[in-house]
Amino acid sequence: MQNKKKILVVDDRPENLLVLINILKEAYTVIAATNGKKALELAKISPKPDIILLDIIMPDIDGYEVCKELKSDDKTADIPIIFVTAKTKKEDKEEGLKLGAVDYIKKPVTPEEVINAIKKYIKL
Repeated sequence: MQNKKKILVVDDRPENLLVLINILKEAYTVIAATNGKKALELAKISPKPDIILLDIIMPDIDGYEVCKELKSDDKTADIPIIFVTAKTKKEDKEEGLKLGAVDYIKKPVTPEEVINAIKKYIKL
């Protein structure tokens, strides 16, 4: 059997994690973090995630800071990051992309939107 690609999903709200996990669990190996600190730890565990779905609004370390830290670390800099967030302003998206994210999905998400974004950026 072919190894499934590994996706790290990061959101501080369990209901949001559940939605994404349910969309992805059939086709991918999904790991989850409920805060930025845990996300930074999980991103460095081998095998590294093939892609990260990252919320922006989180209590300890926000998604922008997590993205900055991941992109500044040689071990994690090459992992594509897609922000999945309720922040819908144009400048929010621009900030996320400027920090190194490859895409930006607004909540509430649709399964098609999530799958299409992942397929677009995951290394096959």
